[in-house]
Amino acid sequence: MTGALKGRTAWLTGAGSGIGRAIAVAFAGAGARVALTGRRAGALAETAAIVRGRGGEVVEIAADVTDADAVADAHRRIVAALGDPDILVNNAGGNVPRRHWHQLQTGDMGWVLDVNLRGPFLCSLAVLPAMRERRDGLLIHVASLAATGIFTVSGPAYGAAKHGARAMSASINAEEGIHGIRSVCINPGEVATEILDSRPRPPSQQERAIMVQPEDVAACALFAASLPAQTCLADMLIVPTDNHQHRAAAHAIAQMQG
Repeated sequence: MTGALKGRTAWLTGAGSGIGRAIAVAFAGAGARVALTGRRAGALAETAAIVRGRGGEVVEIAADVTDADAVADAHRRIVAALGDPDILVNNAGGNVPRRHWHQLQTGDMGWVLDVNLRGPFLCSLAVLPAMRERRDGLLIHVASLAATGIFTVSGPAYGAAKHGARAMSASINAEEGIHGIRSVCINPGEVATEILDSRPRPPSQQERAIMVQPEDVAACALFAASLPAQTCLADMLIVPTDNHQHRAAAHAIAQMQG
């Protein structure tokens, strides 16, 4: 898809590693100017160096998406450097190890809701006015399989936040489609990123090797962004081919006789 996003500006949150970094590289490779935000300045610089090394135009701005003032400042600086974003990728997210009801603390609950739901709302609110004015814009939200059902491994705060993010995306399409604005919600199953390290029992490297990889999610985001303006891929579900949720039952079925 070389050149598919030529001339467009994309703002990516959580761009310091994992899915955010992979999308930044993919979008830059397709011709987009990319603006990177995240809490870790060093990690953002690493992503920016990769993009620049491949000839892409990039700016990086350290910012916490849960802070309304920080989001507003980052947006102003992006507009000044690259112009109004044509594409917003709400990718920043996270979880905590002590995530279940009998463990969850008020502060951890608040942070999980803020980074996974408040942040996407703040960034969406920042870009929508200009998109509405020019009658064109694309928002991509990296939610989770946890947005599509109840999966106890994720914990209640993360699941509630991702359900909210998916509903937020759908509401943008319902209200803003008349203004030429599209919203895409990508719901990945297990992806081999740093967030897995926060699980009470982190998966092994062998388990991570057969999961969805960040570059796979990036390919889906690029496909959605490359569709013609009249078409919106509103909801995407991406899961590992060998899905651990079904693995035990599948092996039992395979061993049945006759």
